[in-house]
Amino acid sequence: MARAFLFVLDSFGIGGAPDAAQFGDAGSDTYGHIQERCANGAGDKPGLRSGPLDLPNMRKLGLDHAAALATGRPKPQDNAPAGFYGAASEVSSGKDTPSGHWEIAGVPVTFDWGYFPNTVPTFPAELTDAAIKRCDLPGILGNCHASGTEIIERLGEEHVATGKPIFYTSADSVIQIAAHETAFGLDRLYDVCEAVRKIANDYNIGRVIARPFLGESAADFARTSNRRDYSVPPPEPTILDRQIEAGRRVFGIGKIGDIFAHRGVSEVRKAPDNMAMFDAALGAMDDAADGDLVFANFVDFDSLYGHRRDVPGYAAALEAFDRRIPEALDKLRDGDLLLLTADHGNDPTWHGSDHTRERVPIIGTGPGLASVSVGVRDTFADIGESIAAHLGLAPGPHGHSFRDLLDRNA
Repeated sequence: MARAFLFVLDSFGIGGAPDAAQFGDAGSDTYGHIQERCANGAGDKPGLRSGPLDLPNMRKLGLDHAAALATGRPKPQDNAPAGFYGAASEVSSGKDTPSGHWEIAGVPVTFDWGYFPNTVPTFPAELTDAAIKRCDLPGILGNCHASGTEIIERLGEEHVATGKPIFYTSADSVIQIAAHETAFGLDRLYDVCEAVRKIANDYNIGRVIARPFLGESAADFARTSNRRDYSVPPPEPTILDRQIEAGRRVFGIGKIGDIFAHRGVSEVRKAPDNMAMFDAALGAMDDAADGDLVFANFVDFDSLYGHRRDVPGYAAALEAFDRRIPEALDKLRDGDLLLLTADHGNDPTWHGSDHTRERVPIIGTGPGLASVSVGVRDTFADIGESIAAHLGLAPGPHGHSFRDLLDRNA
């Protein structure tokens, strides 16, 4: 029986979204602009990386051909891809992480999330008053749109001194709560986030995120790997739910469990960074039995580099990821499918610090699978339906499988 391995490079868009202008993102292109900056030296950073963007393994699978499909640029004239390739447009209302992942898993988000205005204060007084009362807090700090690293540097010392947690948001449908792991307490932070999750339901907010940090002062405060997302569950069964119903397993690597509100995930394996996440994904590939799905999210591209508009950091992270791909390919056996994609864009050359509306790559391979174009797909849901078809699951109501295109003798 087949196995499937779905790796999401969080925020690695490839441009070309037909509705990008509606989001203020016309012309955004995470991959293309990183390439350009690296080609002209703007992606260099002493001690980190230099020169043109070096992604031989993803390019061999068809990354540049996928980007050409997404943007309409000419296809590369060098060797034909060794894997299958294509691009997908998002139909969900937002360009956030849950919407992208749920749509990948076969459930587009057709409703509008709740958002908070870019004002100070940003949260409604009724929300913060309820959180303070319900959680017995001395008050809150922040109450604004902010970068997570900037706000703990600015307010972390006051938080430690007063015991007031830091509440902030972004252009996504999210409430983020930062607190010191020891001064405030990690379990207490989780309790606060669980309470705020219930309050946030009245505002249709997609996620409440616990953002613990450590350090002695603003000079060395740093977020830890104990982040936890409190998400609302998908509105319909995803391919993860269908897997579980069929008696199969789903290994959720990284924040996959949190994104799906721990529904449809048999086993969660977390890790502090992309390379540790890759190790965890490789371990799950070893442990996966016939019919199992390994679903991995590699968040550093988005959280560490996209939002911080760090081109050299993003480029170096892509190159480090690319160097690990042969390890995953070596673990594929007859009947397996490996597919790499993304959930949205986060162009590090773009204005602001938010996600960008882009098409995402579809590149992959497996023993006996054809090296073909799967074209430009109308929805990310085609990815999930193709995984479902590969695993022998019944079709869902959204999207269309391209799995039949991958049969070499089709």
